[in-house]
Amino acid sequence: MLITAFPSGPFATNAYLLKCEQTGQAAIFDPAPGSAEDLKWATAKLGVQGIFLTHSHWDHIGDLAELKKHLDVPVYVHALDSVNVAYPGADRLPLMMPVQGVEPDGFLEEGQQIQIGNLLMKVVHTPGHTPGGVCFYLKEQAVLISGDTLFKGSMGNISFPTANADAMWTSLKKLAKLPNETKVYPGHGEPTMIGNEHWLENAKEVFIC
Repeated sequence: MLITAFPSGPFATNAYLLKCEQTGQAAIFDPAPGSAEDLKWATAKLGVQGIFLTHSHWDHIGDLAELKKHLDVPVYVHALDSVNVAYPGADRLPLMMPVQGVEPDGFLEEGQQIQIGNLLMKVVHTPGHTPGGVCFYLKEQAVLISGDTLFKGSMGNISFPTANADAMWTSLKKLAKLPNETKVYPGHGEPTMIGNEHWLENAKEVFIC
């Protein structure tokens, strides 16, 4: 397995490319504004199976329309975030740039298993930052693509219009149950390990004074 981050856009949002080195099959996650050209080059000789969204905020879908058109692959998002993918800004967050909407091709669900070549990833529904936020967990490789649910030492903003603090506390407790050696690839910033985020079980007490 090879996972490559492409920090892009005004908030250095991490677009990711996941590659099964045995088969050459791949998946793209969260094509941020400004990531399309790098991802086109990086996937030129790969079989891209789809574009997967951890959530629908504009800084995670800025180049989605361009990449979908170029690659002609399906786009997947949780149903609760799907409207904002089709109509960016429907979540009442101001757009810092024009973002073209895309109709999703399929909906992600809690516990869903997705095969990328010989890699198997599981969808973990983690609402809080957005209603349809998800993480992607590869158990065999001990990897979690966490979007904006979990960062190194922090979590996604819960003051946005569609955020829900109580849902976030529950989601973080769910992630705390993953093995300590799980490497986390977040939506912003550098990777971390579940075992290094000792605050997860008590996030409410840590972040709400």
